[in-house]
Amino acid sequence: MKKFMLFVATLCVVVTSCTLDKTDYESEISTVVTEYIEFDEVVSIIEGNYQIRINALNGTFYKGYNAIQLTITNTQTNESLNSSEVTFLPIMTNYNGNHTSGPHQYNLEYNIDDDYYAGYTVFTSETNDSQYWELYISFSDNGETYSVTQSINVEAQTNMNLNMTAFTGSDGEHYFIALVAPQKPKIAENELVAGIYKYNQPTGEAGIFPDPSQFSYSEVEDYTLLLDPRMPEPSMGNHSSPNNEDLTQQDDGLYYGVVNYTMTGNWTLNFRLQNSYGEIIKGTEVSTEFTPGIEGARSELHIDILF
Repeated sequence: MKKFMLFVATLCVVVTSCTLDKTDYESEISTVVTEYIEFDEVVSIIEGNYQIRINALNGTFYKGYNAIQLTITNTQTNESLNSSEVTFLPIMTNYNGNHTSGPHQYNLEYNIDDDYYAGYTVFTSETNDSQYWELYISFSDNGETYSVTQSINVEAQTNMNLNMTAFTGSDGEHYFIALVAPQKPKIAENELVAGIYKYNQPTGEAGIFPDPSQFSYSEVEDYTLLLDPRMPEPSMGNHSSPNNEDLTQQDDGLYYGVVNYTMTGNWTLNFRLQNSYGEIIKGTEVSTEFTPGIEGARSELHIDILF
């Protein structure tokens, strides 16, 4: 009996040690989640007689999905420019001088009701000592085209509910999934929103930098993002929840579904990306077994969240 109890005690120590090495759940749970609803100015640019202002949530660009609002004002007449073709191209340069981008709306759309050009960008990494981001913006007025370049700061996303992931699918395409909402989930059925994008491989030689054809992305159309949310923490035993709904694309191009969080804590959104032909492009099914004391297995396509 003593040997058996010693074995159990030893096993508990081993399991606990391994778990702590993998994931510091207690540290994550103490994270405070802030919800931002106001758009504020991130950057202001002067180009000749024009002022360009870019707004984003909390006045900050974050790694992941960012909705943007851009206005152009003629500083001589104080009138807004509302009939221009405005292009928006974010480019990241690393320490080797290599250039990459991320999913973005290249041609911004004018919102007549609120008087701004609307779009989005998904920053795939934050600014640091070895890489930086710049915005390349163009617009036209009175038959003349203006081009501006602006360095920006992209901060790390501290809200895990807005995490993102990038991967290569079985079809050889490079995909991105970025969570858009909810920022601050509730213990309830939550509308889950995500953007799904892919990189468009260039079909020709690069032109004069920055050639937008070399940094082109598109919204993935008519796919399904199959969802299986689970709590991977050992004490939670890999349990899931009822009434979840897979994500499908809606008219705004984003994907909408339902995730039911039955308690606060660490959750993993296990995904399988299915194309319009019913083929799985990425992701694996995870076990539905209750596994107390063992960290739950994740799909090869997943995003960890926390609330």
